[in-house]
Amino acid sequence: LKGPTTTPVGGGHVSANVRLRRELDLYASVRPATTMEGIPCRYEGVDLVLFRENTEGLYAGLENQVSQGVVVSIKVVTEKATDRIAKAAFEYARKHGRKTVTAVHKANIMKLGDGLFLDRVHEMAKDYPEIQYDQAIIDACCMRLVKDPGQFDVFVMENLYGDIVSDLCAGLVGGLGVVPGANIGDDVAVFEAVHGSAPDIAGKGIANPLGLIKSSVLMLEHIGELSAAERLADGIARAMKSGKAITGDLGGDASTSDVAKAIIAEL
Repeated sequence: LKGPTTTPVGGGHVSANVRLRRELDLYASVRPATTMEGIPCRYEGVDLVLFRENTEGLYAGLENQVSQGVVVSIKVVTEKATDRIAKAAFEYARKHGRKTVTAVHKANIMKLGDGLFLDRVHEMAKDYPEIQYDQAIIDACCMRLVKDPGQFDVFVMENLYGDIVSDLCAGLVGGLGVVPGANIGDDVAVFEAVHGSAPDIAGKGIANPLGLIKSSVLMLEHIGELSAAERLADGIARAMKSGKAITGDLGGDASTSDVAKAIIAEL
């Protein structure tokens, strides 16, 4: 379980998160986005889970300056990486009784790279006949999400698309402060809040801790501590419903420690 770290923009060191994902082969970024009673947002009943391929795509970081003013960035798509993220998404859907898995792509333009991704997910879908398989072009998917997020269930997509769409999904349920994140590999898993490090409010006691606390629920589920995960999740839900644990980012005035105390009281 880790907290957020700062990544310099346009220079400086490589993202610590990206480095962890590569070194530990954390190929599946799992980002649930669910509405909670008591947290103000524009929609009700949102219950989405996004699977983002974590190790390649444009985030492979293969860039070259071929001449003055010209930079080429290489997008990497492989059968191996696509197969395992697709399997992770379908296995999750099967285990949790989900109805639909939607592959998000831009294969109408990137016919080879996204075409390969789409072909492999389509093949994987054949092994899960009880789960409806759907496809959505990335831009149209974003439009459909903001019109009616209830039409989607589980997503699977490559790295850059997943980075963007997962934040969009967070915005549907209250923002980055309330959504958890998991980065899962075959041998190691890292759980983290998906918001930034927010150095401008460090030490002020006003940050929303829900993202990190809910990430710990995912961690408990992953290691088989299902009873503890359920107790904590229920405590979070009751604390939010009470209205006593709403931080400034959600329009309330609760402090970071107020949220913790409210959840502890419900446990």
